[in-house]
Amino acid sequence: MSSSTRVLLTLAAIVVIAAGLKAAENVVVAFLLSAFIATIAAPPVFWLEQRRVPPALAISAVMVAMVGALLTVGALLVQSGNAFTARLPFYQERVVDLVRRTIEWLAGVGVEVNTDLVLSYFNPGMALDLAGNLLRSLGGVMSDSFFILLTVIFILGEASSFPRKLREVLSDPDSSMPLFTRFAESVNRYIGIKTSTSLATGLLVTGTLWVLEVDFPVLWGLLAFLLNFVPNIGSIIAAVPAVLLALIQLGPGSALAATGAYLAINIIMGNVIEPRFMGRGLGLSTLVVFLSLVVWGALLGPVGMFLSVPLTMTAKLALEANPHTQWIAVLLSPADAPELDATAGPAEDAESVDGATGQG
Repeated sequence: MSSSTRVLLTLAAIVVIAAGLKAAENVVVAFLLSAFIATIAAPPVFWLEQRRVPPALAISAVMVAMVGALLTVGALLVQSGNAFTARLPFYQERVVDLVRRTIEWLAGVGVEVNTDLVLSYFNPGMALDLAGNLLRSLGGVMSDSFFILLTVIFILGEASSFPRKLREVLSDPDSSMPLFTRFAESVNRYIGIKTSTSLATGLLVTGTLWVLEVDFPVLWGLLAFLLNFVPNIGSIIAAVPAVLLALIQLGPGSALAATGAYLAINIIMGNVIEPRFMGRGLGLSTLVVFLSLVVWGALLGPVGMFLSVPLTMTAKLALEANPHTQWIAVLLSPADAPELDATAGPAEDAESVDGATGQG
């Protein structure tokens, strides 16, 4: 088979797989969320098992803790969301008043603006529709929660035996297993660091907005925590509603203060704290991270954006394992990544694993 034919077949297979993922979005999203939660839950389960806690009891204890944390976050979101919806008429009045004053100021400097046209864009019905859509989306997620929970339990039950099964089915386990070890360590490191920095970001946002007396600081802190997992644009999206609310509720001064606080928090966490601990552990260039956000978001929606980095790391792992596709893995890597060597032995692979995860 010629190289051009092979390339065309590969591209056709990618298109077919992408179409299949989009068609089965609901099932794929639930399974990917289960795998992501299981990845977070696996280390504490293994830690308990190493201390001679029975596997069933270890899984049960970790799942109870995670369900408790998720229920607490969900309760805070629902409570804050309901209170925010109840305050929408007041915010609408503030928006109308702010727009009228802005139009009057523009008229005073000689700029004529159609008041009715501008006010038509601030329809309270639109805000209520948006709130309803958000609640319906939350209901859709909750309807899959039982399936996701069961899937996580079954994945954790099989996790301890998975390395042995994988070694049995691989044709060359001595050279292939280090790649899977590298992937697992990189994903666990990414999730651990990202969760810690996202939690710190959420707490800082909550405290700052509470000091500025912006309504619902806990809601905006939770939003900052969740959207911080979305690379590049998540923090920007999290800042927009809080800054707009500060403008509507308190005026331009508070909005500028909230904007400055968000910028300072995101610059410190994203450009100082995360790179210090993350290092080159992802093994992905900045451009690839952004493009993966777009591609996985288009295929799987918000969950795809949330899981874009782990999913792209999985694809890069598969490309590295095949000598014919290692050149694609090199293109996905950052500029200062170590060069891949298809002939490297297990010892050399282990060294590259340490270098890529920052643990060497």
